[in-house]
Amino acid sequence: MEQYYGTLADEIEAERTDDEAQDDSPAAGRQGRWLQYLSNLQEFASNSTPLESQGKLVRVAGLVLEATGVKVPVGSVCEIHMPSSSANPQRGQRPVKAEVVGFSGDRAYLMPTDEIQGLSSGAMVVPRALPLMGPQLGKPLHPWRRNEDRGLHLPMGQGLLGRVVDSHGHPLDRRGPLQMTHAEPMVRRPINAMDRDPVRSALDTGVRAINTMLTVGRGQRLGLFAGTGVGKSVLLGMMARYTQADVIVVGLIGERGREVKEFIEDILGEEGLQRSVVVAAPADAPPLVRMQGAHYATAIAENFRDQGLHVLLLMDSLTRYAMAQREIALAIGEPPATKGYPPSCFAKLPQLVERSGNGLPGEGSITAFYTVLSEGDDQQDPIADAARGILDGHIVLSRELAEAGHYPAIDIERSISRVMTNVAPQSHIDAARRCRQLLAKYNKARDLIQLGAYAPGHDHELDLAVRLHPDISRLLQQDMHSPALLADSVRQLSAVIKDA
Repeated sequence: MEQYYGTLADEIEAERTDDEAQDDSPAAGRQGRWLQYLSNLQEFASNSTPLESQGKLVRVAGLVLEATGVKVPVGSVCEIHMPSSSANPQRGQRPVKAEVVGFSGDRAYLMPTDEIQGLSSGAMVVPRALPLMGPQLGKPLHPWRRNEDRGLHLPMGQGLLGRVVDSHGHPLDRRGPLQMTHAEPMVRRPINAMDRDPVRSALDTGVRAINTMLTVGRGQRLGLFAGTGVGKSVLLGMMARYTQADVIVVGLIGERGREVKEFIEDILGEEGLQRSVVVAAPADAPPLVRMQGAHYATAIAENFRDQGLHVLLLMDSLTRYAMAQREIALAIGEPPATKGYPPSCFAKLPQLVERSGNGLPGEGSITAFYTVLSEGDDQQDPIADAARGILDGHIVLSRELAEAGHYPAIDIERSISRVMTNVAPQSHIDAARRCRQLLAKYNKARDLIQLGAYAPGHDHELDLAVRLHPDISRLLQQDMHSPALLADSVRQLSAVIKDA
């Protein structure tokens, strides 16, 4: 400050000497110099940077860290430093990163993203430094920095294609550092619902049962509802390899660590990985890291969509995301509501899902598939029930079909695509409806058929369903290594029910 005023005084003195030499009116020159002096002071005050506040760790209770003296908004990233000492000179070399998830009075609640082993009371809590901004960067500073951005800034860009990263953007595939990427904030402004491009074109997923009976539109959001071990990961891998999309973003959230490598090598394959970005946050990661992984995968998809590309977002699973939010909410004292899930869980789900979909007219799109685990195959699970209400359709995988060797084990009767009528021609819609009617007729009388109580000739509709059931069953089954184009799938459907 003193250096600034000293420099400013020297400049004014030099200007005064010049004015006295050139100006015949000392009063006018003096007034102009004072006006310039006040203008410079005002500019300096508007561009000043407030002192950074630092806090102190006062409590560690389970998953939550409590700190005093931290005056930053919710969502800000902080670092917790342990001061070094003669007894332990290694302490303080690796800070623990944490995010502010709430506050009570003058205490801030933080959730760590690293291992907290070794933390003790009195550790220094330092908020993340603000991005460099100023006139030299073309971004003027605002008084008091009310819109300060202390959130996460993670890598984005073409350099992510073909790579496997964690929730912090660090490579997991041991192929060296990321190239051709730039850091962007995770918090993005939502698109106005009236500005979105409507879903009007069909998307070829390469899966015959979906193409024929549950036609997907580009920009649609669907849920894969299934219990454990019924083939949802295999179905995701088929769509990742065969869907007509420019970029595929896969978010493996809260799943077993063993499945990450198996999904990439055995299910996704080298061909699918070349145009994919995989974000992995396994089950042993802290809850905040698991939630961050889902947001990071969605942000990557949004970044490619803003470039005009058509993106396929596969997230496994939405239930693990909700469970991570439940752990955080309960840890900071939010009361449980439905089956242990606090209200914030049901508020977070639409905030995540609504970020996908079509962009502005003429821009790209995000077609998203979210897997939803049904505990005990219960479709009335609170997360499953909430997800059905905010998604544009649901595909239910049946354990009974999987046990019978019917793959993909899609239960057509319990599944629906809410935009099929907007993206498929009327002839296709009529054929799919007729096929669904025959399938429902057969399943309703299946017990009678298996017991031998069925006698042909009494019900023409049932006779037709029994006769066509083998062909319908073959139509809905598919080998995971054989893609089925949309046009070919529709022709096969028409051939099966042409006499119906």
